[in-house]
Amino acid sequence: MKKKLIGLVLSLTMVGGLLAGCGSSASSSAPAEEAAVEAETEAEAEAEAETEAEAPAAEAVDASQIKVGVIYVGDENEGYTESHMKGIQEMKTALGLTDEQIIEKTNIPEDESCFDAAADLAEQGCQIVFANSFGHEDYMIRAAEEYPDVQFCHATGYQAATTGLANMHNYFTAIYEARYVSGVVAGLKLNEMIEAGQITAEQAKIGYVGAYPYAEVISGFTSFFLGARSVCPSATMEVQYTNSWFDIAKEGETAKKLIADNCVLISQHADSTGAPAACEEEGVPCVGYNIDMIPTAPNTALTSPTNNWGPYYTYAVQSVIDGTPIDTDWSQGLADGSCLITALNEATIAEGTAEKVAEVEEAIKSGSLHVFDTSTFTVGGSSLEDYIAAHADEFAEGGAYQFMDTHVADGYFHESEPTSAPAFAMIIDGITSVTQEN
Repeated sequence: MKKKLIGLVLSLTMVGGLLAGCGSSASSSAPAEEAAVEAETEAEAEAEAETEAEAPAAEAVDASQIKVGVIYVGDENEGYTESHMKGIQEMKTALGLTDEQIIEKTNIPEDESCFDAAADLAEQGCQIVFANSFGHEDYMIRAAEEYPDVQFCHATGYQAATTGLANMHNYFTAIYEARYVSGVVAGLKLNEMIEAGQITAEQAKIGYVGAYPYAEVISGFTSFFLGARSVCPSATMEVQYTNSWFDIAKEGETAKKLIADNCVLISQHADSTGAPAACEEEGVPCVGYNIDMIPTAPNTALTSPTNNWGPYYTYAVQSVIDGTPIDTDWSQGLADGSCLITALNEATIAEGTAEKVAEVEEAIKSGSLHVFDTSTFTVGGSSLEDYIAAHADEFAEGGAYQFMDTHVADGYFHESEPTSAPAFAMIIDGITSVTQEN
């Protein structure tokens, strides 16, 4: 009850730090700072949690009779959606479903079209419907209200716990863990370049192609940077935002701008191959996202952090088959196989990388290493705890980092634990960020 209650309260209150993008393809009309919601009291939250706990179990569904609906913002040509499609196929195989039991809708924009798609899937007899982009959430909530006997699951959102709807759910992976590991790979490469005399320690500057200045992106590049710095303490990073989740040309142009600004290694939170292609052209090592970038950049790609949505899709559909509740907020990471890094490129990685990756992954899985350990970074020259104490107004309701302080305990920031949505939205020392004009 306590863990469930905390998740409910924090998902009500977590605003300034909440994402408003997705590693998906959310539109720029939904920035995190506009996603303000009022917090309920603990007593109200507990009463709601008790009511939910007492709700009768759903009826089980024969596996041969279940229908699954999926709404994608993109298609197989876009890395983020492709990873969801692979997860759906993994679920289909694991549960022995047929192609006819899965109805997929691609290239559904973040507008009324999403509600129409969700309603159509429900009318076609789907007992569970998934949607994969942040901007789909409001339409999924409307569909959940209209079709109370259908389960609606939304990736990257945060509102499920506040709707009071037993059939509305949010899910996201703990991708920040894989980003940290990929940062370690990058940091080892920087060390190799320093030792070879290609750069000095002071020149170990990383460039990062970010999509939007949302908490999900900030959480991601911060965890990546912390991984790099854990092995290369002199590393710094410059982030440039493209204001788009998927723009091959702009991502390539941004990578080249960062390289021209003396960045010697590039990473990204964007969904295309644009940045790795530019790095291959410029001969600059890079870390991708979502998919294996080695085919795109065989001489420069190191690895990519990626999501594995199969565990969630299998869990959620199995829950409907069994007639058991689906978590209101779900997030799992390396330990459960829900995030990982793609193959290491033996042609480009530094010596000893594979061994170090195994060590770091095991530490994260065991809980002996926390990605956002507050002893490993500062904000404005202060520890995160001291910064919070000195800037209480920024963490109060309506502040720039509204309710982020509720995630800090035991010496680390508990990312994706109270709720599935990423929440870390501060720019730590060592990182600079620039938003480009459209």
